[in-house]
Amino acid sequence: MAVCFQFQSPLKPINFPVSTPRKVPLLRCKASFSTTSTTEIEPVFTSVKSFAPATVANLGPGFDFLGAAVDGLGDYVSLSIDSSVTPVTGLGSSAASAAAAAVAVNELFGAKLGVDQLVLAGLESEAKVSGYHADNIAPAVMGGFVLIKSYDPLELKPLIFPQNQELFFILVSPEFEAPTKKMRAALPAEVGMPHHVWNCSQAGALVASVLEGDVVGLGKALSSDKIVEPKRAPLIPGMEDVKKAAIKGGAFGCTISGAGPTAVAVIDNEEKGKKIGQKMVEAFLEEGNLRSVAMVKRLDRVGARLIESVPR
Repeated sequence: MAVCFQFQSPLKPINFPVSTPRKVPLLRCKASFSTTSTTEIEPVFTSVKSFAPATVANLGPGFDFLGAAVDGLGDYVSLSIDSSVTPVTGLGSSAASAAAAAVAVNELFGAKLGVDQLVLAGLESEAKVSGYHADNIAPAVMGGFVLIKSYDPLELKPLIFPQNQELFFILVSPEFEAPTKKMRAALPAEVGMPHHVWNCSQAGALVASVLEGDVVGLGKALSSDKIVEPKRAPLIPGMEDVKKAAIKGGAFGCTISGAGPTAVAVIDNEEKGKKIGQKMVEAFLEEGNLRSVAMVKRLDRVGARLIESVPR
């Protein structure tokens, strides 16, 4: 029996109704999938289609332990069953594809796995590609902001951004490659105590701002990294000037999304975000000689979810 995957990638803008956010508890799970069972699980659908959102990782001082999901941008995964061929287990190359695939496979076989197991499945996939870090896959599966409290065992803490507060991500992606391996190699092997203390305090401020719905405070903390961003920004032409343009244009904060090259800024007004995004595009072109595309997206509060399915 074969599971056939159809990926729509890279990330595509999407539009669909957002359902009520799921209540996700603090997750404590051990990364082990060993089993002695040899029983083959029978699928309950002939095909399924799922979606998982794009994510913004690190968020300035939250390197490898903070991430957020972005609404209206992500990957679809469609799966169908061919009962005459042996199953295939490959997943996508990004967290969004991995999360959507995990949800689709889970639904295909009767939704037997919980959120914690879906995160672990996606994390194992990510480990093969970009390393064992959950700041993309966790928010892709769970939605919203997610804090990684521990990796061994894996402990995830959803940070609930207030429903009555608006938060928009200004995402500006230049035509430039910033391989994760290269960007990680640029990081310092040792960190001085002053910078360590500063980043820890700003990470705490970032978490507090998320929980309080304080977009201004969130932006300030997001912009405050003294360890990772200073090493990576010079590797992306124009990035430092793009950040200045975002702040000057009225953004509450700006940093590198994940390993880059996308710049992410935050604001509480969509129309203002579009104007700031244009200023950032101009800065990439003028200072970095890079063409870029700007998008303004809300926080995705739901995470990976099923779009459609066809029962047997």
